[in-house]
Amino acid sequence: MTSTVRFALVALLAVAAVVLYASAFVVPQTSQALVFQFGRVSRPPITEPGLYWKIPFIETVVEIDKRILDLELPSQEVIASDQKRLVVDAFTRYRVTDPLRFYQSVGNVSGGNLRLTSIVNSTVRTVLADASFSAVVRTERAGLMHKIRDEVNRQAGGLGIEVVDVRLRRADLPEQNSQAVFQRMQTERQREAADIRAQGSQLSQTIRAGADRQVTVLRADATRRADELRGTGEAEKNRILAEAFGRDPDFFAFYRTMQAYEASIRAGDTRMILSPDSDFFRYFNDPRTVGKDQSRPDAPKQP
Repeated sequence: MTSTVRFALVALLAVAAVVLYASAFVVPQTSQALVFQFGRVSRPPITEPGLYWKIPFIETVVEIDKRILDLELPSQEVIASDQKRLVVDAFTRYRVTDPLRFYQSVGNVSGGNLRLTSIVNSTVRTVLADASFSAVVRTERAGLMHKIRDEVNRQAGGLGIEVVDVRLRRADLPEQNSQAVFQRMQTERQREAADIRAQGSQLSQTIRAGADRQVTVLRADATRRADELRGTGEAEKNRILAEAFGRDPDFFAFYRTMQAYEASIRAGDTRMILSPDSDFFRYFNDPRTVGKDQSRPDAPKQP
């Protein structure tokens, strides 16, 4: 075999390999494909993964992702039905269900994101404009998100996509409004704290006044009881002294005089100047001279 023939065979094999390579294409599991011939779709969309064939240099293949795609939406201000401004931050997840319509409508994923962003933003403004601030923030948030998703699906039905979910990541007041609301809440809490302190002070004064009144009553009762006991004791003392005086007047006079000596003759007490033969000192003289008429301290002195 001559070199010319061998070269022709090698060239033929190379051309065959190039044609074979250009004729085969692989559809990944995460994609779906459209086959075009001179700008027109030549076969139905390929949605199953595998190895496929095409006419080389005549048919072209366009792959479109069939996974669930995420779309981050820019923050926007929305006015609720109660005229309160909200800053809404949302995101969307969608997938391509009709690749041919998607390609004809938006061309690629970037074009689809751009179209879907405008649809979702307008739907969010429309739906939230009919809801109140509390409904968006607390009570009806889940229902509003479902309503936005259904409305976006209705508007984006001609794009060949299905919106899986629309979520409101954040729905808050603007920064300046948040500061005003925070200051108002702080003022209300301070007022409530002042009211609670005032109520506590009033209750404390009431309890303290009740305790003082009880202390006064208890002291009065104790004083009255002490006076009663003291009076009873004095009466019993006087009774005993009277009985003792009646039994032995001389001894009683002597006992009382000794008590008078003890009370009057003390160091540091007031000094008294009395005559030695005074009746007060009669027991310092000869006790035998004390007669019956001297048994009382006020009895006259014997001549």
